[in-house]
Amino acid sequence: MRLILMGPPGAGKGTQAKVVADHFGIPAISTGDIFRANVSQGTPLGKKAQEYMDAGEYVPDEVTNLMVRARIDEPDADPGFLLDGYPRTLAQVEELDGMIRHTGHELDAAVVLTVDPDEIVARLVQRAEVEGRTDDTEEVVRRRQEVYVEQTEPLIEVYRRRGIVHEIDGMGAVEEVTKRIFCALDVVPQS
Repeated sequence: MRLILMGPPGAGKGTQAKVVADHFGIPAISTGDIFRANVSQGTPLGKKAQEYMDAGEYVPDEVTNLMVRARIDEPDADPGFLLDGYPRTLAQVEELDGMIRHTGHELDAAVVLTVDPDEIVARLVQRAEVEGRTDDTEEVVRRRQEVYVEQTEPLIEVYRRRGIVHEIDGMGAVEEVTKRIFCALDVVPQS
């Protein structure tokens, strides 16, 4: 199974990614985790990514594309993968298409979690307090939502035209959302 998990920051993608990936026996690949690891290690890439993340902006495509390509080329991704946080732009859609085509497969599904915007703000501000994260202030969260609407929502239409979008209500208990995802994906043919 080769799938992407989409939705605005704070919709619950990270929470669902591991469970869904385990269900299909594939790695969950999160660009956010990759960025945060580089930031915590103080790498040059991490410092550059931090500037964008602190401003609520996306890390530039050229950096993100290289990281994703390297990750899906690892052996554990041979049977498939779940991408969380990628693609986020139309240029990244084209890049991902090329990466997957190179493996002889296709993208099987695009799962879109839908959540009320005010619920997202509340979730992320609470998470920031619990985890001590500096990148989740209310102002930054609202800016991320704006960026998502501007840059990422158009991708949903691209995947909808391909017939692979599965919109899932992301509100409610984690287990309920997981069940909705499995109901949608367990009938998807895999490339």
